[in-house]
Order: sequence, then C-alpha cells, then structure tokens
Amino acid sequence: MSANALQPAEPWCPEAETSAWGFHNEWTWLRQPSRGRKNQQWTCHWRVLGPNNGPAVVLLHGFGASSGHWRRIAPKLAAQGWQVFSLDLLGFGASDQPGLRQGGPLDNKIWGQQTSAFLEQIVQRPAVLVGNSLGGLSALTTAVLTPHFVRALVAAPLPDPALVQPMPRRRSPWRRRWQRRGLRFVVQLLPLQWIVPLIARSKLIRLGLQGAYTRSITNDLELQELIRRPARRPTAARALRAMTLGMSLRPRGATAPALLEQLATTRLPMLMLWGQNDRFIPLAVGRQVVNQHPWVELKVLNHCGHCPHDEDPNQFLNALLPWLDRNLGNSRPVGDVQQR
Repeated sequence: MSANALQPAEPWCPEAETSAWGFHNEWTWLRQPSRGRKNQQWTCHWRVLGPNNGPAVVLLHGFGASSGHWRRIAPKLAAQGWQVFSLDLLGFGASDQPGLRQGGPLDNKIWGQQTSAFLEQIVQRPAVLVGNSLGGLSALTTAVLTPHFVRALVAAPLPDPALVQPMPRRRSPWRRRWQRRGLRFVVQLLPLQWIVPLIARSKLIRLGLQGAYTRSITNDLELQELIRRPARRPTAARALRAMTLGMSLRPRGATAPALLEQLATTRLPMLMLWGQNDRFIPLAVGRQVVNQHPWVELKVLNHCGHCPHDEDPNQFLNALLPWLDRNLGNSRPVGDVQQR
C-alpha cells in the first residue's frame, strides 16, 4: 500500500496509544525466516504525517516505547516539509508481541529486517532513519541490511553493551551452545507473566522512566500512559522474554561495533545525538565511537537525558535539521525551529 493513498483515520485498534499525532495504520509484515522455518506473518502499527511530496523520514522508538514517543518531534518535522513515518517495532506499542514459540528470539536484526521491509513496502523510497536508543541500533542494522533505502542515519543515542565490552570474534561451538541453553533455562524460569503486569500497574514504571529524563515527568501523564499501555497487553511478557533471549544471544555480526565496521564502507552519513546527562548510556560511549570511527559525527545536547527528542525537541531539531541540510542538501520551506 502506498502512503500516498492514505486518508485520515482513527487509531486502527483500541490498543493504539493515546498520543494523537499522525494517521494510524496497520501493515502486515510477511517475514521469511532463515534455516527452513515457516514464513511468519505479523501485524505492525505505524503512523504518518506531513506532505506526500516531502522527503521521507522514519522515526524508530526505543525500548519500552512506541511511535507515540515521537509526539513532540513528528509534528515539527512535518511542519518543516518532511513526510514523517513512525513504526512500532515488533513486540512494542500496538504491533504484534510474539513470544519464543511464535517467532523465536527478538533482536535488532529482526527489527532491522522489519524496518527494511517497511521502507520497501510502505515508504517506497529512500528515507532518513532517526532512532532513539534501541531504535538507533535498529536503524543502524537497517542501514547495513539495505543501504540503498537509507539516505542518512541518526542514532540518539546508540546503545549496545558490545561498545563497552566487545564480543570476541570467535567463540567455540560448545560454549555458544551451553550459553544458549543456560540462558534459555533462566529466562524461562523468570515469572514475567506476573512481573510485567505488576510493574505496569505500579509506580515502578514512572520511577524507571524518570531515569531517562533530567526534568520531572511526574505530571506528564501522557508519557507514562504510552509506556504503560503496551506493557499491560496480555502478550507483553512473552515478547519481553523473547527480547531478553534474543538480545543476549546475538552473534557478533549483529552488535554495534561490527555493524559500524560494515557501514564504514558505504560512506552513508551518520550522526549521533547524545544527551549530556544520559544516565543509561554515558556520553563517554559516544565519544569512544567517534574516536574509533571519525566519519561518524557526534552532537551533544545540553541538559538532556536518554530521550532528548522528547525532553528538548527544539534543541534536538536545531542539531538535526542543519546536519541534514549539509549532508543531503534538503531545502526546508520553514525557517529554523526556534529555541524555547
């Protein structure tokens, strides 16, 4: 389905987030897994806003979030002439939440494949990818998988434990096998079906979410609800189990260091936007990436935490848009975003 044929619509199901930006839609992703497994079919929730003839940008959310988390950025980008797409990654938001039995482990390779298919089937042209946290890692994966569909890549920030402690290039088969079995055993023992709903209905989500912000989110009920609602779905626990296993057992080729090595050969423009006060992924990690890959640009956003796009959207866009202009030559019909 072409995005140009879209008409304004209500959220596609009752589980769509409360954040109202954009036209809500659903897309069926037919995934063809490797190793002779059967094809998998997943329903994915996505949004679009902005002129059909504008340059395309795809926004990818972070862990526990959804397309609604771009509530402060998407309307501003659309006002600047961009056609803004945002996708709920598999397991998050209002997209399907498969478990290990339904889809196997979930990791950034799968989310990269999902985004690549979204670019090909829905966006239908090369786009700028902008990802927050896990969305940044998924965007990086997408750029490696399908560089011809990505005009530029922005990670805000780029998370991966392998950036701090690189994975060895070679691990013996028996070690990988026992590690996989042991972790699967532990993950299966965790009573996530009880833990996840309990956390979703308690103050723990707000307390954990506060760690991603420097400003207080106590009165930001919309933010709290867009995180709580997907976690209250009956399939959330099984999806979290699949993510825990998938992200823990990724091969080296799916980690950020290996992906950056591959992307270096494409000369694709890449920017990292990093909150100066990020408590989850320290700024030192971003500086280390730039030291190892000088072709990657880093811009530090003052007085911001792990979610700078939501905490200070004007500072975020005033760093992003001139960089895009410089690297892509885009002309925007509206002037620079004014600082508040």
